[in-house]
Amino acid sequence: MNTTTSMDQMIKRVRRQTLGDLLKRTSARMPNKLAIVYENERLTYEQLAKLVNQTAHTFTSRGMKKGDRVALLSKNSLDFVVVQFALANIGAVMVPINYMLTASDIRYILNHAKIETLVGSMEYAPILEESSSEMPMANRYLIDTDSKREGWGTLRDQRNRQPETDSEVELDDDDLAQVLYTSGTESRPKGVMLTHKSLISEYVSVIIDGKMEERDVMIHALPLYHCAQLHVFLGPGVYLGCTNIILSAPKPEAIFDAVEKDGATQLFCPPTVWIALLRHPSFDERDLSNLEKCYYGAAIMPREVLKELSTRLPNARFWNFYGQTEIAPLATALQPEDQLRKLGSAGVASLNVETRIVDDQDQEVPRGQMGEIVHRTPHAMKGYLDDPEKTAETFRGGWFHSGDLGVMMKKVM
Repeated sequence: MNTTTSMDQMIKRVRRQTLGDLLKRTSARMPNKLAIVYENERLTYEQLAKLVNQTAHTFTSRGMKKGDRVALLSKNSLDFVVVQFALANIGAVMVPINYMLTASDIRYILNHAKIETLVGSMEYAPILEESSSEMPMANRYLIDTDSKREGWGTLRDQRNRQPETDSEVELDDDDLAQVLYTSGTESRPKGVMLTHKSLISEYVSVIIDGKMEERDVMIHALPLYHCAQLHVFLGPGVYLGCTNIILSAPKPEAIFDAVEKDGATQLFCPPTVWIALLRHPSFDERDLSNLEKCYYGAAIMPREVLKELSTRLPNARFWNFYGQTEIAPLATALQPEDQLRKLGSAGVASLNVETRIVDDQDQEVPRGQMGEIVHRTPHAMKGYLDDPEKTAETFRGGWFHSGDLGVMMKKVM
């Protein structure tokens, strides 16, 4: 290696900002801050970083390397979080899988993504075995368990023997970090390629537009395999150094406990879950006064429900977040002061996003007319995995074409 190459790599390492770097820096800033609450487990940021490092060494000790694609199939758990950051540390590409998919759907993703390693909870080991029966797998790991299963390694047991030191892997900000599969309106899901740069620039937009702070205590109840919970809330939460409460499912009593007993200040749910919380018989019996920042997305919140939430959660403010998986996924935000005044709106473009509504000739439509929503943003994906035609169709005219329809309105004032 010549001196120039060596210096270039040194500079790149100094300037690097990857998902793994976020956790390392947060751990260095606030090692004793409570990072994760999951069932009976509580980890500080220092403890979380060490566990991530041990998991990363477990992966590399079995031959995993930068660029390898790893499928993760599990409900929300501590190990889901650990595996995400461990893979980021070594430059492997995480492919989270929707646990409600059929074996046929999972088989398509495993084959299309050319998965080399499986990581899953015991609950989903049988469907992963069925889905990958004709594929050679370098490794299979069980998470969230100490139990054994033939053909699988137990991650908890294996990482206990690994060092807690950082992994030394040369990475670049625009290396591929994750592939998220989204079907949209197509019959076959497409693999959305998101880089570290895509995700971290989106985290910055989320933090600013969502008024997030280090002191926030976040509930993560919606599935982490989905980009909304994973990258609009968990990622920014770790970036800031928030306390993150991981729930396996959005069950009302578990959410109420997190607010009442663990002091949660922040919650994201789609409108259907907010309605379920309101209609739960113990809603008014619980002390939910800690809840300050509330977010929804995927659908417009009905006016009467929003009014009811504002009355029954008087300390809370609400945000509507909108976007697509292809932009990691935040595009626009409707702020608390505009919830009722601009009800039905998706808000205005987020910090690092430029948004327009265009016609079939890619010309911006006049105010009040319908057209396709398009974006320019560093959040944007690198493209669809092994699908240059769909990528070219989506990136045209210098914009990302979302496929969503919207109406161009006057800016929120």
